[in-house]
Amino acid sequence: MSIIPWSRGIFDPFSADLWDPFSQGSSSGGRRGRSEDDATALARANVDWRETDKAHIITAEIPGVKKEEVKVEVEDNNVLRISGQRDKEEEEKGDTWHRIERSRGSFQRRFRLPENADLENISCALEQGVLTVEVPKKETEKPHNIRSINIS
Repeated sequence: MSIIPWSRGIFDPFSADLWDPFSQGSSSGGRRGRSEDDATALARANVDWRETDKAHIITAEIPGVKKEEVKVEVEDNNVLRISGQRDKEEEEKGDTWHRIERSRGSFQRRFRLPENADLENISCALEQGVLTVEVPKKETEKPHNIRSINIS
């Protein structure tokens, strides 16, 4: 079982459309029929996901993307979707480009959130090219205090 997809011998850890760390099997999804042009135009967003006692915190590196160009949505079944568009810089007359390494185009990342995610109180912030999504955890019922009583 591998959760890291390989495509044409090239390592691509983000090729799956939906990453579900809570599933029982391997990763779900894949390239779902994208054309070769779509695959090369897809701009990947590097994402970290950490969990604290109070929340799940997801950070995505999306330099050069304005907050108006980014969407954070919750789909059915606790799926968080981060999507947007990274546009090409305007070429000015006389410019000579020697190298372009930053990818352009649309990006989308989807994550299945656990059952304890409080979907009503998600907050987001975009600072210096890093999107931070905080998904608080729901309050869980505290276990009942059980004490033993002697039988006489």
